Amino acid sequence: MISLTSITIPLDHIEKDLSLTIDAKKTDTLFDVTTSDEEGECRYQLKEGCFYDYEFSIEKYSLKKTDYIQPHSRKQNLGVISPNIYVGSLTFEIFHADKLDQIYNIKLEVQSVKSDYRTDYRFMLESITEKCTDLIMQIDSPITQHFETNFDTDSQTLYQRFSFVKSLIDSLEFEEAIQKIVSNPTTKWEEEHEEKDIRRIRRFNQKNINQLVNKSNRIEISSDHFLNKSYGLTSIPTKIDSTRKSESIDTAENRFIKHALEEFLFFCENCELKFEKYSTAKFESGLLAAKISSLLNQSFFKQISRPSSLKLNSPVLQRKSGYREVLNAWLKFDLAAKLIWKGGDNVYEAGKKDIATLYEYWLFFILLELLKDVFDIEPKSIAELIQYDKGQLSLNLKQGTAIALKGVYKTPTRKLNIQFSYNRSFGGGKTFPHSGSYTTTLRPDYSLSIWPSEIKDAEEAEIKELISHIHFDAKYKVNNFYDLVNETQDELSMDKENERKGTFKNVDLLKMHAYKDAIRRTGGAYVLYPGEGKNEPFRGFHELIPGLGAFVIKPNKNDKDKKHLKSFIKKVIANFIDRASQREHTAIKIYDIHKNNKHDNDVLNEQLPEYISNKKLIPSETFVLVGYYKNETHLNWIKENGLYNVRYGEKYNLSSTEIGAQYILLYTKGQTESSLFFKLKNNSAKVYTKSELEKDLKYKTTPSQEMYLVYQLEKECEKEFESISVDLSKLERLGENKRPLAISLEKLLKSKVK
Repeated sequence: MISLTSITIPLDHIEKDLSLTIDAKKTDTLFDVTTSDEEGECRYQLKEGCFYDYEFSIEKYSLKKTDYIQPHSRKQNLGVISPNIYVGSLTFEIFHADKLDQIYNIKLEVQSVKSDYRTDYRFMLESITEKCTDLIMQIDSPITQHFETNFDTDSQTLYQRFSFVKSLIDSLEFEEAIQKIVSNPTTKWEEEHEEKDIRRIRRFNQKNINQLVNKSNRIEISSDHFLNKSYGLTSIPTKIDSTRKSESIDTAENRFIKHALEEFLFFCENCELKFEKYSTAKFESGLLAAKISSLLNQSFFKQISRPSSLKLNSPVLQRKSGYREVLNAWLKFDLAAKLIWKGGDNVYEAGKKDIATLYEYWLFFILLELLKDVFDIEPKSIAELIQYDKGQLSLNLKQGTAIALKGVYKTPTRKLNIQFSYNRSFGGGKTFPHSGSYTTTLRPDYSLSIWPSEIKDAEEAEIKELISHIHFDAKYKVNNFYDLVNETQDELSMDKENERKGTFKNVDLLKMHAYKDAIRRTGGAYVLYPGEGKNEPFRGFHELIPGLGAFVIKPNKNDKDKKHLKSFIKKVIANFIDRASQREHTAIKIYDIHKNNKHDNDVLNEQLPEYISNKKLIPSETFVLVGYYKNETHLNWIKENGLYNVRYGEKYNLSSTEIGAQYILLYTKGQTESSLFFKLKNNSAKVYTKSELEKDLKYKTTPSQEMYLVYQLEKECEKEFESISVDLSKLERLGENKRPLAISLEKLLKSKVK
């Protein structure tokens, strides 16, 4: 690969002396790749996200304007190429100003900014194929293993299916499997029959002895020969039939391997015939066909005949290294050749390598596999990923189309419902307590929703604040998420400038904050990316959730990255199982606080102490006991002793708010206003008998009941309550059976005398 600052592409096949010159605006972004055929790519290659000037040698020629082509406003043969985030084979349409009906195409390759994107792309494609075919073979559907591929379909769908099959057989693993078979094949011993000169027979068996007597084409032997003298044989045959054992590779298992390769070759050759001339797809299918053909042309396969039957239950095919890999590829081959993936349009379009989209799809299967290990996913949910209709298989996975898989998590102490969603939209403008976003509609790539199984309906769990959503977004282009977090002051200033230019690099980080803050009941939002960095999410408080962060998930067979994510999900579940978690306590508080509507004009503008006994005063959770006193004698006893008594017993059960009241307001018969406001001592309410009330507390009148609850009054009250006066007519249910009434401080202050 040669790095250039300028390239000139000859276009003499369009018109003599016509050429297209492309100039790079940045070094190391324009390349001449002479070995591009090996990768099935175009020779001249650009770099994703870079800009290039172009010029035709003849002024009448121009490139058609597209998202990535911006022609000059006055000179049509000049312009700018900006591939943006496009990766793969890019088609340019050339036309002559006087011949608009004649369009000529040339193609350039756009490289990803990630150097290993080719390896990632191939691995993810192979992995998706494997996951899809595994799903097909798991589900209960009337699918047969009969190879019957329809080649009369549109080239895009056929290329998609070719890519699936290509990922199965165009790999180093498959090639190594064939070489293992060739170098160490299974063999059998066969008997070979031949006519052999009798003089070359070293050992005679019974069959040979019989031929000495009966075989024709004989010659006379002398009278003193041992056979003549001892057995009376006057002649012997010149040749006799002989057998010998030889090792043969023409076994049923090797015949199957040859048959499988021939089927692969047939598929690739037919794809090549159907693909558009000069297209990347045609080149790739031809290259793969030539590769398979070279394997079949080895002398090993020339010694093997065609199979009369396929013994798929052979232990050699199922267990021996090399054979089992080819068998596995062949079993998946029919399914892969039939599988149509509507969502893969962007991935397979005209040679385009939309690796970011492919990474998003690949992560779906990785997350699904991981969640299946942790949860019991409903088989029906998984089966709905693959549709089988009239002999056609379809993968129901497409950007923008929501998929939801449901499951459960069971422990001896708690059972949880879970829902794993792909592309779930959280509708915007949703009012509390409904689900969704209270601003704009947001759609994370993946969402894991968890709620207690006692609440079967997710919407009910939303209303009761008992559900939490964990969101994940696939970001193939991110190199190190945590670099976005640890920014210096200079970098923050640069972000401001980039924000004005529309190139704000912190967009991925802020998007996670958007999910976390805008989507109701979100427990966390996390980026999944194939770069470098730590796997330690940020915690909003003390527990794992609510939180924010990122996990490294690279497209490779190493499960190390996936273990971090799996461990995180298990820790999230552990938090949900914990009945004393702060997250659940917070959720309950949110439900209690917000379950009743509060209007904008429903306000409390009163002077209040901020704290009472080092505890924040919350008017709606601070209760006042509105208590009745009989007469002046009763009131004097209350003031002198700092006590207030309430009838108690089976007939007079008191609520927790009445017993735990922090203040008391006294009133008597016929009173419409009261300013007798006192503070109660914490945990001071005690039960007294009738006699204890009289003897110990010097009660002035004869008690009428057997039991009383007695509160202690503080000598002083907060200064903010010294001049309080309440309009008693505004207090509902006051005076019913002269029983005390516990109301919130908020309600009491709203009943103040104006």
